[in-house]
Amino acid sequence: MFCLNTFWQSVLRLGGHSPTAGAERPLESRVRRSIVSDLNAALSIALRFTISRKRSLALSLVGVIFGVAFFVLTQAQTQGFERYFIQTILGTSGAMVISDRFQPRYTSFQDAEDSPAPGGVLRTKAQKRRKYYEGITNAAEIMRVARQFSNVAACASVVQGTVGVRSSFTTEVLNLQGISLDPYLATTSLRAQIISGSIEDYRANPSGIILGALLAEKLQAAQGDVIQLIGADGKPKNFTVHAIFRSGNNIIDERRGYIDERVAQALLKKPGLVSIIMVKLRDPERAPQLAAQFERLFKHRTRSWQERERGNLQIFSTLRLSAAITVSLIIALAGFLIFNTLTMAVMEKIREIAILRSMGYRRGDISFIFLGQGLIVASLGTVLGAAAGALLTYLVSQIPIKVTGFFYTDRFIVDWNWEHYALAAGIAFTAVLGASWLPARRAANLAPVATLRGSGQ
Repeated sequence: MFCLNTFWQSVLRLGGHSPTAGAERPLESRVRRSIVSDLNAALSIALRFTISRKRSLALSLVGVIFGVAFFVLTQAQTQGFERYFIQTILGTSGAMVISDRFQPRYTSFQDAEDSPAPGGVLRTKAQKRRKYYEGITNAAEIMRVARQFSNVAACASVVQGTVGVRSSFTTEVLNLQGISLDPYLATTSLRAQIISGSIEDYRANPSGIILGALLAEKLQAAQGDVIQLIGADGKPKNFTVHAIFRSGNNIIDERRGYIDERVAQALLKKPGLVSIIMVKLRDPERAPQLAAQFERLFKHRTRSWQERERGNLQIFSTLRLSAAITVSLIIALAGFLIFNTLTMAVMEKIREIAILRSMGYRRGDISFIFLGQGLIVASLGTVLGAAAGALLTYLVSQIPIKVTGFFYTDRFIVDWNWEHYALAAGIAFTAVLGASWLPARRAANLAPVATLRGSGQ
């Protein structure tokens, strides 16, 4: 706290006036200054007021720093796992999946003569339900047309079915996918998912199989081992394990296996039939619009990844929102501390405020001085909090952890996104400046003459 005389001299010096110069000309000319000088003077006074309450400043600043840091950290974690899940889905099932042919919906009309409505008006009956027919019989033609769309990067046909798989150790159920290797590699992330064996070994052997990592673990099967698949006819057929993959999705890794498309059609008794067509998009976010267009064009059910995984995506969104609300309470608490600090500052500096008003400072100038204190705390807290959040995010990403439930990962997954920092800054500034507004308004409404006479409270 500086004395009143020092404060008076400082204010005059910041405003570009000397005490003698102020006495030689009218009040209106003394307080007339440029906008930049006005802001500089107000911020300088705000900084002095803020420093005068070091303990309150420290508590408020710590609250903002911790709030911003933990907001950034929690958003990076929740969105990191969400993006990892989305990448897994796009890498294993494509952005869109074209499946069963359907009978177009249509609305039947009742003849006017039979219509009970007055005047013989035509009446519509209820729309019939869509009827589906299993599989795709013209997959090559559909893929040829689909590749003409600018957003389509690649297509791959897949034959699906459930078969038994037997090793020398145990018997399991296998979700078999028959694939044509090169189109499938172009459409999915299978090549990058291989953790044991070689894609080229599989390519050279039509009786080879690629197994999910968890399924291979259950079967106690390694690269080079022979296992048996039991298809629709009940006869076991030998396949050599040439590669093992891990997609990161445990549901896929413990049930899925890949063999050649034509071999799968023979094993599943589906000659010439394709179960689905996977479509890779250059912009996966536009999948819903293109899926609707493909349904109208091909008359086959087409589902985007957003539709297929709507439930899981809602879970991630809920977790991210819940974390944001919880951590925002820390910033809100810092806002309450700022409110109390500035309220006390207004009560302690009534005479200084009155002096400023008598010198020509307008109500808006006084408000800005106290809002400036909140602005200083919000700015400093946001910068330090963002730096702390980035450091915490990096440290958390290095923590070894083995997740074997819904995901498979050996570390925390984080997402580095500038939007997290922008949102944290927006919340911090809103909370702190919002809390500063009422004390600033009260300070601006103080009557200068009554205050100087000792009655302005």
